[in-house]
Amino acid sequence: MKKIIAERMDKLIPSGIRKVYEKAFAMERAGETVLHFESGRPDFDTPEYIKRAVIESVQEGDVFYTSNFGTNELREAIAEKLQRENNVAYDPSEVLVTVGLSEAVFDVLCTILNEGDEILIPDPVWMNYINVSRLLGAVPVSYRLTEENGFQANLEEIRRKVTAKTKALVIVTPNNPTGGVLSEQTLKGIADIAISNDIWVISDEIYERLIYDGEKHISIASLPGMKERTFTMNGFSKAYSMTGWRIGYVAAPKEMIAALNKIHQHNTICSPSFVQKASVIALRNETTEVADMVKEYQRRRDYAVKAINAIDGLSCLCPKGAFYIFINIKQLPMTSAEFAEYLLTIAKIACIPGDVFGAGGEGYLRMSFADSYENIVEGCRRLKKAVDSLSEDN
Repeated sequence: MKKIIAERMDKLIPSGIRKVYEKAFAMERAGETVLHFESGRPDFDTPEYIKRAVIESVQEGDVFYTSNFGTNELREAIAEKLQRENNVAYDPSEVLVTVGLSEAVFDVLCTILNEGDEILIPDPVWMNYINVSRLLGAVPVSYRLTEENGFQANLEEIRRKVTAKTKALVIVTPNNPTGGVLSEQTLKGIADIAISNDIWVISDEIYERLIYDGEKHISIASLPGMKERTFTMNGFSKAYSMTGWRIGYVAAPKEMIAALNKIHQHNTICSPSFVQKASVIALRNETTEVADMVKEYQRRRDYAVKAINAIDGLSCLCPKGAFYIFINIKQLPMTSAEFAEYLLTIAKIACIPGDVFGAGGEGYLRMSFADSYENIVEGCRRLKKAVDSLSEDN
């Protein structure tokens, strides 16, 4: 029989996050109690006012296809949000509604990357950017985000790595997995590089509302000369705890939205109509729901960071955004994968090895604090006990 699976599929690396996730749930099915710090989803329920909106939408008959681009009402609400919160004046025609941020990434990369094109991608990073680029025959070129630099992009490194083949540059701020937030100075430097080299910027801003310590999120499209060369990508999963609703969007020049839609209309047709209706309500009727979640995340973060830094052999920077702590384990006699496996087996703690996010993540462990405060406290107790046991064994 001929080989059925296309050779391009060999370029895809299975999700290391899902590998941990599936093993943790298999352990639970076997009767063990696992603390879930591997997940990239909020542990809060979707706010009640949004759930009511989707129920009413279904009951009112919003159950059919919408425009491929998304409903006019939602595109208008997103444009209003981008003007109000991000200081970027988009017309609704410059917005495409997608089935989550994952589809937005796929659509954007499919639209702009030719085989052999180079794309600058941070390391460590959520691996979809690497995988989709490889699938398309493009060349992902990593630029490092280092703890020593506060997980800021090194502008000199980026300048060195731009070539005639560079088509685009990806930024993720706040960052998954580091929790770092790119500074205004860094963003201005990236903007200068993009403009002087005529390259696109793909700006992943899905964690923008999860910001701590008075830190400020800046959309790079708001900087002079950048709106016309930026794909601003966002969604509702993290801020509104709507991960299962699968709703995201891309904002870009109108001609690019039309090009993106060629992929989108053949891929998913449209986001569910009733979810789009509820997403309008999410944007326009929010009161303190997101702020309340952020306040609780910060309480958990503050406890975990203090507890982790008190454990001999571990250390971490205090994340300024998202809900991840990138724990430095370089003093331990284990790789990231080995330590993650050890914690899951011995301590029943599920975390993600840093190398899942690229070579720059080796020596780190991603711990999500999107779990209850009580579980964070218990998890840090188990973590200390597990590390202390390592020291005793050696």
